[in-house]
Amino acid sequence: MIHKTAIIHPTAKIPDSAEIGAYAIIGENTILGAGVSVGPHALVECSEIGDNCRIHGHTAVGTAPQDLKYKNEPTKLIMGPDCTVREFAMLNRGTTASGKTVIGSGCLFMAYSHVAHDCILGKNIIMANAATLGGHVEVGDRAVFGGLVAVHQFNRIGRMAMIGGGAMVSQDILPFTQAQGDRATLKGLNLVGMKRASMAKETIEEVKSAYRTLFLSGLLMEEALEQLEAAGPGAEVREMIQFIHDSERGICRPSHKELNEEAV
Repeated sequence: MIHKTAIIHPTAKIPDSAEIGAYAIIGENTILGAGVSVGPHALVECSEIGDNCRIHGHTAVGTAPQDLKYKNEPTKLIMGPDCTVREFAMLNRGTTASGKTVIGSGCLFMAYSHVAHDCILGKNIIMANAATLGGHVEVGDRAVFGGLVAVHQFNRIGRMAMIGGGAMVSQDILPFTQAQGDRATLKGLNLVGMKRASMAKETIEEVKSAYRTLFLSGLLMEEALEQLEAAGPGAEVREMIQFIHDSERGICRPSHKELNEEAV
């Protein structure tokens, strides 16, 4: 059902199963999947929206990046199925740097959250109210952002990381960890998240051991990585090792006063 007051661009592709609310605008080069709902006064443009996404009222999806270098080149936003975008959230399309912003399936963007241009987000990510990602940020599956979190551009957030409310993130956050503060420091492992993801107890213990080696053993990072690699680690620890090797902005670490084993 399309409300009679909605404005639909001639290039937009909308299936019969979609619902478009009052005064919503579906802009150019937009493709909506089956069962998508767009609330009143929402704006969706230059986007490919997966099946069964719920875009609530007063949102802005696929709008132009907030980048002074952008000159209205043809770029887009791609969103996987089963995502929810709550009121006043803003998700920008890419710039010519990559051409697109990509969002995986099952993500939740709460009110006033923001995903900037050229971000790449995995699956089942939660961004609480007013959480903000700068441009070119990469986020792994099942990461969670508390309210008012801000992530610096080009940072990476690892899989199943948990960022506490109000954190200012200026460095990469390792998979399976939790971070908080301004500037954010590691507070241990996201044990609750790992258990909720049904991670095996043996795997959690191996991740705990790796965390201790990296940050609590007194070894230099290079020495700690060598020790972990020599032990023939499982997939999750290999993921952590590779994440560190790939880091360009540096890895977020515990502060000196937090170097204890209570959080792991």
